[in-house]
Parts: sequence; structure tokens; C-alpha cells
Amino acid sequence: MTAVRSTRTGRADRRRRPDFGRARTRAAWLLLAPAILLTVGLLIIPMGYALFLSLRGSRVSGGGLGRRTEVFVGLDNYLAALTNPELWAGVQRLIIFGLISVPITLGLALLFALLLDHPGIRGGKISRILIFLPFAVPGIIASLNWGFIYLPGVSPIQQAFEAVGLPAPDFFADGAIFGSLANIAIWGGVGFNMIILYTSLRSVPAEIYDAARIDGCNETQIALRIKVPMIIPGLVLTGLFSLIGTLQLFSEPTTLAKITNTISTTWVPMMTVYRDAFILNDVHTATATAVLITGATVIISLLLLRALQGRAFREES
Repeated sequence: MTAVRSTRTGRADRRRRPDFGRARTRAAWLLLAPAILLTVGLLIIPMGYALFLSLRGSRVSGGGLGRRTEVFVGLDNYLAALTNPELWAGVQRLIIFGLISVPITLGLALLFALLLDHPGIRGGKISRILIFLPFAVPGIIASLNWGFIYLPGVSPIQQAFEAVGLPAPDFFADGAIFGSLANIAIWGGVGFNMIILYTSLRSVPAEIYDAARIDGCNETQIALRIKVPMIIPGLVLTGLFSLIGTLQLFSEPTTLAKITNTISTTWVPMMTVYRDAFILNDVHTATATAVLITGATVIISLLLLRALQGRAFREES
């Protein structure tokens, strides 16, 4: 009798197991549904529509004023974007801007993170807040504030130079404009990168530092020979974020362009996209340029990760 009951119980358990598995699968899809819908609605569909627009173009046909129609043009928009000298001039300016802003941003973020992780630091909490606060300021607001600091006639820096009899610097000169824009990006980006690096430092076991101190290492040696190598993955991540932010540079030069003639409407690639789409009403060429910029961002990011992640995670292990 006991054997019969055991057989029946085993059969019932086998019948319930598939039902339990299907219930778990349904629950998993239900939990994933919001993320999937957001990804499809906010990423895949817009990207697909952008690709569709980039392969189309407007043509005028008929007599008189003609009639504007949208037709398939293939890769003509991409060819027009790639042969646009203004786009390549903007790329060159973007490279100069990146060579200034990215190393300084990462260097200051690493320096502040190491200082805040020093065992003898005082006022660490308020210091972290003060360093991070500029990141919370919207880019346009920050650009307006710095624009008035740079603007001749109202600039307190120029007034200070004039007060001591020194020639006032021109922050909007052809060469100085790169430093002026990079300063805005650095001011707003150091805090975010510092938080990432500081969090990476706090995740390192304290026993490693204690062992180094027992072996006679001072705090500078610990920072350079232990802490920095241990957070290389964090440095790679912040470097990637800074690179992507540089490729997407738009709000700072667009805001300062209202108060200086040094910055043209095509000063960086994203400004060229904006001009083509909303000033020249050439949405199709603008979309093709945006797709090229997106593709370049993805390719450069993948190459950077491929080049650095192997070494970074080997050193971490």
C-alpha cells in the first residue's frame, strides 16, 4: 500500500514540475516586459526609423514651383555627409577638444578619488558633495554661467587682470576657445568620474593596504603601486564615458555660439546635424550624419574596450 502511494506521489510531482517551470518562465517574461518594451520603444524603433530616413531623400518634380516628394536614394545621403568638408573640420576641432578635456578630467577625478580615500582625510563627506555638485548642474546652465564669466565687459576675470594692469585674456579667441569649452566640460565631468573611481577604491579590501604598510610602504607608494592598478577597470569605464561624452559634444558650443562669432553653426559634428535638420530642413542628410556619428561612437568604444579590458581585468585578478 505504501509503495502504491509513493508511486502515485511521484507521478503527481512529475506532473507538477512542468507546470512550475512554465510558471517561472511566465513570471520571468512578465518581469522583463517593461525593460523589453522600453528598449524596443526608445532604442530599436527609433534606430530603425533613423536608418529608414537616412536612405530617403526629397526631390522636386513637375513644372512651375514643382512638387516635393520623398524617394529612395540609397547611400547618397551618406556620401554627401562623408564628403562634407564642414563635417571633417568639426571632427578635427572635436579631436583637439577631446585631447584637452579627457586627460585632464580623468586625471583630476583620479587625484580627488585618491585624496578622498586617504586614511587621514578630514571632511571627506562634504568634499565629495562639493566636487560632485557641478555634475548636477545642467550643461546649458553651466555654459551660460561660464559664458558670462568669459564675456568681455562683464567677466570678473578680465576685470581682475585689468585692475592689476595686465592685458585681459580673450577667452573667445580662435585658439583659446578650445580651452574655454574644455573647462566647462572638465568642471562638470570631474565629479561624476571621481565618484566612480572612489567607489572602486572603497571596494578594495583594507587588508591589502595594511599588508603594504607593514612592509614599509608609505601612502604615496600605496596609491601609485596598489590603488591605481587595482582600479584600472574603473579607469577604463570612466575613460569610455568621457570619450562618448566628447563625441556627443553639443550643448556647450551651441550655448556659447550665441555670444561669440568664433563658434560657427558647424563647429562640431553634432552641431552640423542640428543645422541640417532644423535650419536647412534637410532631415535625411542630418539623419545619415547622425547614424555615422553613432556608428563611429560604437566602433571606437568597442576598440577601446578590446584594447584595454583584457589588461585591466588581468591586473584586477
